[in-house]
Amino acid sequence: MTQQKAILIAGPTASGKSGLAMALADRLGGTIINSDSMQVYRELRVLTARPSPEDEARIPHAMYGFVAGVDAYSAGRFATDVTAAIAAVRAAGRVPIVVGGTGLYFKTLLEGLSPIPAIPLEVRAHWRTEAEQMGAENLHKVLGARDRVMAERLEPGDAQRIVRALEVLEATGRSLDEWQKVPGVPIVREEETTHLVVSPDRDELYRNCDARLDAMMDQGATEEVRALVALGLDRDLPVMRALGVRPLMQLLERDLGPVNALAAVKAETRQYAKRQRTWLRGNMRSWKWLSTQEMQSIVAGDMAFIDH
Repeated sequence: MTQQKAILIAGPTASGKSGLAMALADRLGGTIINSDSMQVYRELRVLTARPSPEDEARIPHAMYGFVAGVDAYSAGRFATDVTAAIAAVRAAGRVPIVVGGTGLYFKTLLEGLSPIPAIPLEVRAHWRTEAEQMGAENLHKVLGARDRVMAERLEPGDAQRIVRALEVLEATGRSLDEWQKVPGVPIVREEETTHLVVSPDRDELYRNCDARLDAMMDQGATEEVRALVALGLDRDLPVMRALGVRPLMQLLERDLGPVNALAAVKAETRQYAKRQRTWLRGNMRSWKWLSTQEMQSIVAGDMAFIDH
């Protein structure tokens, strides 16, 4: 493997991909670059399982905890940031190791983004105001009347993406669906990467999810959410939709007791892991899939599963 070849590691939450990334970075002289849409937020280290300060001190990391929760981070911003991060890692003579669970970000890396024109600030402000005044579900109905295709693709409660669809439609006169069919320019070429999917079996994955959540609670996840709530952020912001935030908010508001809140977080996490597994099977069939045993072999030093 050349020093400049990028390694991409995908997998569902709690699959062990971060441990694999650490082992490879240690062995190959790599820098770990985040490809998880929630680990970008500085307010949620514990609940998003961001690397520990000790891990960050031992291995260089990039794009973790660098965005304020008040910002709605996007695939467009990820494309700009990860392009710069990979260039910096390569300039330093290190191996870029991109790891995370957000499939859209990996598609952005390998396929690029559609060339959607910049949206005028007044158009963007208008639809954000509409979302605040009408609520996501009513705005979804507006989208349905104007762009049925996009409305069918989006959940009625997903305010951020509904606003995006409406602002693109108004600013360009074309559906976001049409724009997304226009090919983008890859940030890294597939043949210039080693791309891996860490894939434990379902029961093992669910056990990992539960065990990690128990540890998160011991590490202060509830207090982390308390501090997040104290910021008074709009509850439709992406950071407020991170796994576990809403059940723990209900715990703090006394709508749920501790046992039920933890059960709700665990159920939410298992459901998310299931959706990730389904997406990965449908979109990353050409990647090298690793069982837990194969991943552990690599961590132990067996590089036979890694392309050279």
